[in-house]
Amino acid sequence: MGVMLVILSGLPGVGKTAIARELAAQTGAVHLRIDSIEQAIRTSQSPPTSLDDAGYRVAYAVAVDNLRIGLTVIADSVNPIPLTRDAWLEVAARAGAHAIEIEVQCPDAAEHRRRVETRVSDVPGLRLPTWEEVLAREYAPWNRGHLVLDSVSTTLDQNVKIIQDAVARARSGSAL
Repeated sequence: MGVMLVILSGLPGVGKTAIARELAAQTGAVHLRIDSIEQAIRTSQSPPTSLDDAGYRVAYAVAVDNLRIGLTVIADSVNPIPLTRDAWLEVAARAGAHAIEIEVQCPDAAEHRRRVETRVSDVPGLRLPTWEEVLAREYAPWNRGHLVLDSVSTTLDQNVKIIQDAVARARSGSAL
């Protein structure tokens, strides 16, 4: 079973999308970005009054479809609570795929703030969160083992390599 669901998590501005894009470019994996999905829903003819879980549910369905045809999928979302984290694992199980959970962190608060405040959206119409909104966002501590990446002390290329190595170990049945 070589199909893999790579689940990237972390607060806005930590570097998830940069890592997801580079990993997808290097491996040919499908990149599912919640920001893009949610913005498409917002701009649709009949957007829901609340997006609560709509973007995640769309991403789960698209992920299952792609995993079932043998494609590796990179899920790029904040993934802030155990409910969403468990749901991604259920996606992998439904598709008969391996899953690897990765939390991207920016442990330097000044750098994280700089990133959040200087980001420019590449999704038309998407309003990026303010630093205050990032700080106020619900983000539960992890209650199980997962790979943690530091986007400050480790370069983009190094983080992509760490993920590729972890994916290779997971495919072979080795521990993270």
